[in-house]
Amino acid sequence: MRSGHRKRNGRRGGTLLAAALVALMAAGGPAAPGAASAEETPRAAGAAARGAHPGAYQMDALDRGLISVGTGEGNLVSWRLLATDPDDVAFHVYRDGRRLTDRPLTGATNLLDADAPPGASYTLSTVGGDGVETRDATRALAMPNAVTEIPIDAPSGGHVANDASVGDLDGDGDLDFVLKWDPGDAKDNSQAGVTGQVFLDAYTLQGERLWRIDLGRNIRAGAHYTQFQVFDYDGDGSAEVAAKTADGTVDGAGTVIGDAGADHRNGDGYVLQGPEFLTVFDGRSGAAVDTVDYAPGRGDVCAWGDCYGNRVDRFLAGTAYLDGRRPSLITARGYYTRSTVAAWDFDGDSLTRRWFFDSDEAGSQYEGQGSHSLSVGDVDGDGRDEIVYGAMALDDDGDPLWNARTGHGDAQHLGDFDPAREGLEFFKVSESASQPSSLYIDPADGEILWQTPSGGDNGRGVAGDIWDGSPGAEFWSNADGSLRDTRGEAIGRKPGSANFLTWWDGDLTRELLDDTHIDKYGPGGDTRLLTGSGVSSNNGTKATPALSADILGDWREEVVWRTSNNSALRVHATDVPTEHAIPALMQDRQYRTSVAWQNTAYNQPPHPGFAIGPGMAEVRPSDLRGVPAPGLPER
Repeated sequence: MRSGHRKRNGRRGGTLLAAALVALMAAGGPAAPGAASAEETPRAAGAAARGAHPGAYQMDALDRGLISVGTGEGNLVSWRLLATDPDDVAFHVYRDGRRLTDRPLTGATNLLDADAPPGASYTLSTVGGDGVETRDATRALAMPNAVTEIPIDAPSGGHVANDASVGDLDGDGDLDFVLKWDPGDAKDNSQAGVTGQVFLDAYTLQGERLWRIDLGRNIRAGAHYTQFQVFDYDGDGSAEVAAKTADGTVDGAGTVIGDAGADHRNGDGYVLQGPEFLTVFDGRSGAAVDTVDYAPGRGDVCAWGDCYGNRVDRFLAGTAYLDGRRPSLITARGYYTRSTVAAWDFDGDSLTRRWFFDSDEAGSQYEGQGSHSLSVGDVDGDGRDEIVYGAMALDDDGDPLWNARTGHGDAQHLGDFDPAREGLEFFKVSESASQPSSLYIDPADGEILWQTPSGGDNGRGVAGDIWDGSPGAEFWSNADGSLRDTRGEAIGRKPGSANFLTWWDGDLTRELLDDTHIDKYGPGGDTRLLTGSGVSSNNGTKATPALSADILGDWREEVVWRTSNNSALRVHATDVPTEHAIPALMQDRQYRTSVAWQNTAYNQPPHPGFAIGPGMAEVRPSDLRGVPAPGLPER
């Protein structure tokens, strides 16, 4: 099926003008006098330099994300260092119209305004290398109690706010939220039973609901069914939303996809017949832009490993820069036996399949190697993204890159975990008792660098630099009694949790995020930094947040939990100053795609494509090489 729904609206005039200027300068064209304010000029100049670089990639055109976080000592004012900033950018901070800074601030993009009242209003200005100051009229988002709440509206009293993602849906430079609502009777694929319907809502940071999509009765509810992506696929400056749909899905404009009256559920609640679709929705309106047949269709249900509907409906999704410059949508089906992955490009009107991988065609050695999540990054250093699919990897063209043949696992992490070693590293755990319980792999070629003894179903494993007592990241899992370093050596007590991570306090090590609390690792024990009040985690024993990402302010991450009564998403921000300057993580290519796939199946924390930790190399804005959309030529 292909359904061309409706043309998309263009960006609002002012945003389009600024973005067009960036594109013109990136292409080497002159800018007319007075075409941009001084505020836009350094950003456009930075974009121009990157646009000419062969490694330049499309990124979100974000604003400063200025926030004011109440602390016991005053207000912590925090903002983004943008990838388009000159490397020597500096800032002034204003409170209630009065400048607080005697000289321009360089380095870390935060300022503790001691003894300031909670209701103070802050603005920011940039100072270029020529000393010219340019004011930004945008006022800081005030977070007096280190939180801001986004009101949400449940479809029914039985629905629970589940996973969330972010993207600039309306092209204004702010990150907006897309939230999945699950019914209270959502099921694991292994469980029979009819479920209620799944909804996708879009909300601005200020709490305005932009639209609601009803996925309909023919999309079953559960962690392995709906994997949604939020990304600007066509490079027009506003994000789209992509998800699997079916007969009876109702888009954000009220239009039904397929047959509105069809009911393909069997007596056990499984949907094992009827058409299956993939739809791209407009970020502003929620209207379906294009719908195509999902690839592959279910075909013979028994060919996926069972006949009752468990393994046939194991879906994953992600986003990858397969050409190194523009994002492509990744959809996947199956990982216990048959494994399939499809890549799609979207041009603003139509979805086109870029390539398709199928273990039935590639060979039986690729069956059963996938995990309950996937990872995306440039693992071989060619400037293009690859897909790490559990114990195997696919090259940017969809061909197999390597296969460790250690089988299915529940958790995996891809990042620059060893700064002393060139490239990225990959850590995964195994479900099979006949395989190593965890493995540390060179994702360029699949070489196993070290492994831990088998230990049954190893359901949890984490990689991150949580301790400054050893260089690089540390690694731990449920089946291993020790914390390990990059060489696989046991170095001490493992943390009390094996779940999410977050950069929260002022240093460069990462903190532990589990359930509704954040802890600091120490050799003698974990120290509690934050316990969320009146909030709940998601996904049962997985105990994951709705979202954790660098959403606002400087490079530290925010944590988003749902309130326990499902009336709001509560965004928590750190109230701790930092002396470290790092560009906005959401403008790093690997981190941005990590946030996109975070909601997939067994949620995993995001990792950037560069190392963050004690003694890290300086990361400057120019190192990220991003160009704000729209700023690249057509594909």
